[in-house]
Amino acid sequence: MIQFDNTYIDLPDSFYERVKPAKFSNPKLIQFNESLAVELGLDFQGVSDKDLALIFSGQKLIPGSEPVALAYAGFQFGHPVPQLGDGRAHLLGETRGHDIQLKGSGPTRFSRGGDGKSALGPVLREYIVSEAMHHLGVPTSRALCAVTTGEMVRRQAGLEPGGVFTRVAKSHIRVGTFQYFAFKNDVDAIKKLIDYTIRRHYPSLLALTTYREKAIELVKQVIELQSTLVAQWSGLGFIHGVMNTDNCSIAGITIDYGPCAFLDEFEFQKVFSSIDRGGRYSYFNQVPIAKWNILRLVDCLLPLIDEDLEKASQVVENEIFEHFGRFDYKRMQMYAQKLGIKDYVDADDELIMTFLQYLEDEKLDFTLAFRNLKELFKGVQEFYPSTPDLQKFLVAWRARVKNVDLLDQINPVYIPRNHHIQQAIESAYAGEMNPFYTLLKVYADPFNSKSEYLAFQSPPSVSEKVHETFCGT
Repeated sequence: MIQFDNTYIDLPDSFYERVKPAKFSNPKLIQFNESLAVELGLDFQGVSDKDLALIFSGQKLIPGSEPVALAYAGFQFGHPVPQLGDGRAHLLGETRGHDIQLKGSGPTRFSRGGDGKSALGPVLREYIVSEAMHHLGVPTSRALCAVTTGEMVRRQAGLEPGGVFTRVAKSHIRVGTFQYFAFKNDVDAIKKLIDYTIRRHYPSLLALTTYREKAIELVKQVIELQSTLVAQWSGLGFIHGVMNTDNCSIAGITIDYGPCAFLDEFEFQKVFSSIDRGGRYSYFNQVPIAKWNILRLVDCLLPLIDEDLEKASQVVENEIFEHFGRFDYKRMQMYAQKLGIKDYVDADDELIMTFLQYLEDEKLDFTLAFRNLKELFKGVQEFYPSTPDLQKFLVAWRARVKNVDLLDQINPVYIPRNHHIQQAIESAYAGEMNPFYTLLKVYADPFNSKSEYLAFQSPPSVSEKVHETFCGT
């Protein structure tokens, strides 16, 4: 089945709690990702659906698994919270360098009064969106399994069916993991954590001998991965929804699909998350927030750079600050690629922003506005209202871009639209799982239009629009 490694438990006990998943009355299998299992070298051939449900609800532990709940802290909406941790998740172990973790699997000492469980809706949402992001080419955690628990859980809307999600990720180390020990002024633990992080995720840094070097170079590497990641989010109209530091991955992957959503009509400051009342994590603000999150990682590492924190801060200013420009550069480079510009330069920013502002002014669907660019380039303007701004863009664009033949490989036709996800969840609650299974098929090939999936290309009608998304806790 799974040949587990358990490298995390080689760290001190302060990094985690050993804790078993909760007991559930009647778990049943919804979906098992066989192709991902094969990629990970997992052999579940001949294992019944009943046993899969028992394994991936935590009722039957595979030999070699040592479940733990990980400790971490975080800044939530800018406010420090010294202890968060896995309040409803159990890391079963690792295989081929990937964590296997259950979500919604019961309470731990980090639950902060919560029940440690998950409603079925967030399980289905994360399964759909994380697999869609993978097929869109975005670094992400992935979905291995989804089960129902046979229980009901109480959430905002009342009682809902429970579920457990099995997440596969390169890592569950977060900026908040470093913050957990920084809040305690535990420099020794931070040193252990940076060594573990480098050993597992950044082997190119293994030759470094001083913690000063390790801290500086690790931050540079994290900046490079996170700037690429957020640029890819921007190119897809993806809004994470809750970019707290505890959701910022040291491995540069998308984790924690809570109140996430995708743009329909374009809006720079669009927010879906019900808890983001100030727009801190709005669509276009994701780049400055990602920078802010990594600066909080820098805060944790200052004592490793120099015991004199003023000197450490000067080192950061001299050696790291310039790298933060990668975030803005990569986002604009991504937009340029979506317009067919292969050799982006800063002078292209005016062209890009003219187009984006036009999309916002005309309330055009983000995904289709880019997908239809090939037709627009040929002079077919049916999708695009004619305005002076459009004509200004067209003149500059056609002078800059000579070939748009490959744009369909960059601009997807299918993205996980919020209303389709919501419809699939509502159907599942009514006992019908086929809409969920259909979405998994649609999003497995997002760049190629198929006649049988035409309905999944369209934006929502007024009555179908999803205006708010919610955390799963």
